[in-house]
Amino acid sequence: MLEMLRDLVAHKGHANATMLGVIGAHEAIAADPDVSALLHHVLLANRFWILTILGRPFDVEVESRISPSFDDLVRRFADVQTLEATWLASADGSDLDRILRDPQIPGDQCTVAQACVQVCLHSHGHRAQIAKRVRFLGVVPPPTDFINWLPGRPAALWPSGQ
Repeated sequence: MLEMLRDLVAHKGHANATMLGVIGAHEAIAADPDVSALLHHVLLANRFWILTILGRPFDVEVESRISPSFDDLVRRFADVQTLEATWLASADGSDLDRILRDPQIPGDQCTVAQACVQVCLHSHGHRAQIAKRVRFLGVVPPPTDFINWLPGRPAALWPSGQ
């Protein structure tokens, strides 16, 4: 289970970085309010889950602040991905069984393993929405399928200063 979660989270980072690269290469898409809202929502959720797993406070007001620039948004995505990967690298099977409790979790609790799966599925779903919007705006979205990522397992390449 742990290796699968490591793969899923690594893929999420690669897929998010790839999508952000395409978005950042097109100013109109980067400025699109629907794309921006979805990206910020994904980032907010990713931060909630990793901070909860790490036992750190999650201040909704602070975390909900919109990034002042696209480059800052990309940096924040990369930072949260690093937090996730660093934690997963040192985790063991017993860490996955730990119960997270928070009123923002449906049912008020879940295991760490379930939280990791939620993060990946949630990001995947919203990446699909973003891909649809990118296509609507006239750009072919990048392929981000897990199965295509598996053979080489490429690392996330975060865009910078486009």
